Amino acid sequence: MVKGISEKLKNGKIKDGYILVFYLLLFFSVASVMAIVQPDLCNRPFAIHPPDEPHRYLVSRFICRYGRLPNGFDPEIRIPGWGISYGFYTMLPYMIQGYAMRFVNLFTDSELTLLYTARMVNVCTGTVMAAVVYGIGGQLFSDRRFKWLFCFLVMFLPQSLFLHSYVNTDSMALLSTAIIFYALVRAWRTDFDPKNCIILAVGIILCALSYYNAYGAILSSMLLFAAFYIKKEKKGLRCDWKKMLRRGALIAGIVLLGIGWYFIRNAVLYDGDLLGLDSLKLCGETYGDPAILPYTRSYAARGISFPDMLKEYNFRGLTESFIAVYGSMTIYATPKMYLFYELLLAVGLAGFFLIPGEGGLAEIKGGRRVFLHLVMIFWMFMPLALCLYYAYSMDYQHQGRYLMPGLVPLMYFVTAGLKKLAELKWIPANWGKIKKVMRVLAGIAIYAVMIVAVIILLRMVFACAMPLYRQAEMII
Repeated sequence: MVKGISEKLKNGKIKDGYILVFYLLLFFSVASVMAIVQPDLCNRPFAIHPPDEPHRYLVSRFICRYGRLPNGFDPEIRIPGWGISYGFYTMLPYMIQGYAMRFVNLFTDSELTLLYTARMVNVCTGTVMAAVVYGIGGQLFSDRRFKWLFCFLVMFLPQSLFLHSYVNTDSMALLSTAIIFYALVRAWRTDFDPKNCIILAVGIILCALSYYNAYGAILSSMLLFAAFYIKKEKKGLRCDWKKMLRRGALIAGIVLLGIGWYFIRNAVLYDGDLLGLDSLKLCGETYGDPAILPYTRSYAARGISFPDMLKEYNFRGLTESFIAVYGSMTIYATPKMYLFYELLLAVGLAGFFLIPGEGGLAEIKGGRRVFLHLVMIFWMFMPLALCLYYAYSMDYQHQGRYLMPGLVPLMYFVTAGLKKLAELKWIPANWGKIKKVMRVLAGIAIYAVMIVAVIILLRMVFACAMPLYRQAEMII
């Protein structure tokens, strides 16, 4: 029976449209439930609130109230005690949330409704990302089973869905990395034609205006764009400078139009501080309590070396919160749920890097595919490097959400590794009977992974988180 379903899916007899509707509706429904049932800004205990949402919401609420962007120093959005605000960071997600709230505010003054509006903007952002990830899967895997496996692993990872259910900038950052990845894979298969250049530029704009921690995706896209025009010939490497500069100018022009205004605004407001980070620190020193400011107590400020910090860094907590930790790092999954994903990631990565074969992106041959994979590895590890640097120099944290900008390339490697394992090319050719049995088992395993991923997501939301959210409702 399973083998029959597997063959129907592989051969296209089960239409993608039905699965796509299920996939998008499931994501939208569960994310919407999370957006509605999570505690609002006045509930207790604060420990089960989404991370920093009350402070981030101040920016969206300011834009809703006044119809303009706040200055980071504005006392209305400053965080008590810390003296800083999220108004110094990029604000495109808050702008979309704020103007959506401003529209809803024409019909109601309910603060709860406005909060739900802001959260639902991110739910919709996540649903758009789910559609983009579907497009990526189609570019990566000709076998539809692995296309859907890739989609499920990216979007139904509990922490991934969680980031699309409350007020933050992570949601749009994840969408932007998916768009960039989609544009790059399309272009490396065919060419950086105007359409692919425009898609890439849109992804870079969204990334640049959403979350600094995702900038590794922008740098990776620049490396891959330049490398695409370098060809290996008999006389050595040759670069098509003319075409590269023409296409690069198109991308750069669109990006500068999209983001230039914001960084010019920062330079004007903050005396040339384009990113606003120096002004953020100054604001904290001016209005914050020195006893609680994190960067005054950081490892760097105390003169402790980076290697010494790594010795005591909570990598276990980082791993768990990358998979599933809700609330303010307070609502955990069960040990078996973590074990499933840890084994899945380990097996998939081992399969990709240790088993010979093409894996994904089979149409891209030779050194070009190798370089593409090297840059994906760089893309995957950049958020980790930034997370550790932030922990050392500013604020010691082990939140797995900081690693999420590397989610798409990570799940590509994992899915491609599982594909290598399932194809059984690593088994000797004379093991015919064993191969037949293992082929059936591999087919079952593919669907089992997708089913278990959905079950774990639902358990995390309805069995692990929901009881605590209901308690918060009772405490009001």
